[in-house]
Amino acid sequence: MTNQSSLQLFEEKKVRTVWDDKEEKWYFAVVDVVEVLTDSKNPTDYIKKMKKRDPQLAEGWGQFVSPLSIDTAGGKQRVNCADTEGIFRIIQSIPSPKAEPFKQWMAQVASQRIDQMQDPELDIQQAVADYKRLGYSDAWINQRIKSIEVRKELTDEWKRTGVHEGMEYASLTDIITKEWSGFTTKQYKNYKGLKKENLRDNMTNVEIALNILAEASATELSKEKNPQGFDQQKHIAKAGGSVAKAAKNQLESQLGHSVISPAKATDYILPQGEEE
Repeated sequence: MTNQSSLQLFEEKKVRTVWDDKEEKWYFAVVDVVEVLTDSKNPTDYIKKMKKRDPQLAEGWGQFVSPLSIDTAGGKQRVNCADTEGIFRIIQSIPSPKAEPFKQWMAQVASQRIDQMQDPELDIQQAVADYKRLGYSDAWINQRIKSIEVRKELTDEWKRTGVHEGMEYASLTDIITKEWSGFTTKQYKNYKGLKKENLRDNMTNVEIALNILAEASATELSKEKNPQGFDQQKHIAKAGGSVAKAAKNQLESQLGHSVISPAKATDYILPQGEEE
């Protein structure tokens, strides 16, 4: 399966998805769907209870639910996912008034993906619209979109030089992040009080700018030095992070305080309905 993971929004809540290029259909993270439909604070526990209540669902679980790799700030993680048919079966076991609207939303997501395949610019426009609905400022959105572009260029460079997706991507990301921020990705998320939320979606403008500088520097250094494989890329990752670290230290010396913030998106985005 050749796939690409992304985030979709249903009623302002994030649902992680994977697009299968071969089958040309979406797979949805089951735990996210259950959380959206039930508003459960512990959707994993809800799924366990749901399978006990519905023996037929439990018996056929492995037929329509599969662990797929989904991109996260720290690299890819295996998450149980199901296609539209599988999600419909799960919805049957969830008494929720959101069931029908969610089905309509899934159909809309599928339709939008076909349109985006015809015109990739629509993908960027959708991301901008989603961030606007969540209350992010235009300045933050512009930087976040740029960070996605820079990240893609970096991972393309890693792939070109023989780095393997998954743990090696995550390790290189940690090296870059640790070098400029002082935190690994996991430590950074803990510092901000995040759980499954995306770290980059919770960075301030300055944090995003520094992260962009670090990853763009690593990309350019890789193109120049042409390292081969993970071990050689580790040195490039550290060098790229050090460029952003120097900029961070210089800014902090003039500000008189750290620019690494414990704030997360909910602390600084505009409440719905308010304008800057």
